[in-house]
Amino acid sequence: MAEARWLQVTLTVDGELAEAVSEVLDRFTSGGVVVESNVKYNDAEDEGTPYGPVKVYGYLVIDAQIEENRRKLEEALWHLHTIRELPQAQYTEIADENWMAAWKDHYHPIPIGKKLLVLPAWIKQEDMSRLAVKIDPSMAFGTGTHPSTQLCMELLEEYAQEGKPVIDIGCGSGILSIAALKLGASRAISVDIDAAAVKATRENSQANGVDDRIETGKGSIAEIAAGEFSLRSAPLVLANILAPVLIRLFDAGMADLVSPGGVIILAGILAEQAAGVSAAGEAHGLEFVTQRQSGDWAALAMRKP
Repeated sequence: MAEARWLQVTLTVDGELAEAVSEVLDRFTSGGVVVESNVKYNDAEDEGTPYGPVKVYGYLVIDAQIEENRRKLEEALWHLHTIRELPQAQYTEIADENWMAAWKDHYHPIPIGKKLLVLPAWIKQEDMSRLAVKIDPSMAFGTGTHPSTQLCMELLEEYAQEGKPVIDIGCGSGILSIAALKLGASRAISVDIDAAAVKATRENSQANGVDDRIETGKGSIAEIAAGEFSLRSAPLVLANILAPVLIRLFDAGMADLVSPGGVIILAGILAEQAAGVSAAGEAHGLEFVTQRQSGDWAALAMRKP
């Protein structure tokens, strides 16, 4: 296939490993990473529950560096394999004119909760009964396919307040901030330590027509506490990161960002880690409100008295 210019890399793993594999692929591939899972529907009201193995796709450019890039990718996957057993990566050449279509074929609108719809940016909205959050998944910072993001968005439906601001720590693609604004929040402070995530948040907020209500920048709790943004606290705080990071962020003052009577939604938590995250929140003056679970993943809501 002389005309092929892309090498599709595919690994089929369990849901727990999908995030780690995605992170490795994202380092070496171009145009983002696709994560595809099966969805089952338990009844007519069920919005869909991910189950079974997860396929993770990435694309390597076929150029003069292809062998070197493939070697580096294999090396990184080998290191991951020493921690948790991984299957062999599968490689398939994709013709240049077909690779973007092949990549986009993996994405479909995802209904979440009762009101929200995650919509790939190139797809026209057909279900007008839901609030569409348009996301460009090529940015690979939060696409709505991960159970953590979906759990967060379900809790957002319950706790986003009309006309009240939100603070989003580790905003990634901006998906949660945008969803909060669509649900009626007045404005969002969206911070991330990764400059590429800040750029993705800006671009996605423009695509959703809410860029005038999102204040985004590089930073975390210290920058907000120091007054580098227009708010130091809010009645709703969002943090979809990973459990060990959440616990460290509590020690760094994350609970101080929650206004009295306000709520923090925490996600990126494996179910067995939820008690530890909840205990860290309680140690900093918060009260447990509720826990949601999807497969191995959990999200918590905690309130400041």
